[in-house]
Parts: sequence; structure tokens; C-alpha cells
Amino acid sequence: MQKTGIRINLNNNENLGVTYQTHIQNIGWEANTGRGWKSDGDMSGTYAQSLRLEAIQIKLTGTDTDKYDIYYQVHAENIGWMGWAKNGENAGTAGYSYRLEGIRIKLVPKGDPAPNDNVTYASPFKENIEASYSTIL
Repeated sequence: MQKTGIRINLNNNENLGVTYQTHIQNIGWEANTGRGWKSDGDMSGTYAQSLRLEAIQIKLTGTDTDKYDIYYQVHAENIGWMGWAKNGENAGTAGYSYRLEGIRIKLVPKGDPAPNDNVTYASPFKENIEASYSTIL
């Protein structure tokens, strides 16, 4: 059975966990569909549907969340590496049908600046909002 998803774990830390959700092609954000947030190694994504992941949100859980920030950066199809997002912010795209092609995740002490490798990136999140209308005669 083909899986299209991501599993995230924080290793060697008893006082921190991680929760996350993805924006899935033709489905949307998991939490908005009853699929809910995933945590500590659960798969976020789909089985046997070949639907691409388009965006992600990641948050820390546990008693030490006040001591750390979680930063994450995604590589999106047709865009490349996007800017760093943190602590539950959106990273990736929605409405463009661009797949996530890579991800970097870093845990840093609370209040430290975002990871910096002196490269300029696209914004952390792009949403294609379409309008629709109807006429009444």
C-alpha cells in the first residue's frame, strides 16, 4: 500500500513532543476534515490515494514548550526553498497543487533568531485564493 505522508518525532527529550498537520491535495488541512492533528510519529497524509502534501504546520507539546521554538522550512515544487515558519505557522502552498519536496526542522532555544544560512527565500506560505460568483436574473 502506497503512503504519501510524513512522520515527525523528537528524539531523546522526555519533556517535549510534537504535533503536526498537513494540507493534502483535494482534501485541505487535516484538522478541518476530522482527520485531526497528528503527533509523535503518527503519519500525516494518505494511504493508497497518491495525494501530494502541499503545506505543513508543526507545534511543540509537553512541559518544556516555554523553553524552545520549532522552526521548519519546506521546499515546494516550482518555488524552491521557502522561508522559515515556526510554532504552528503555515509552511508551503495551498491551492497551487505544488507538492512538498523537502523539509528542514530545527529546534532552537526560545527567543533565538530563525536559522540563517544567508539565502533569500520565498515567503513561508503562499495561498491561491480564487473567487467565484453567480448571477441572478
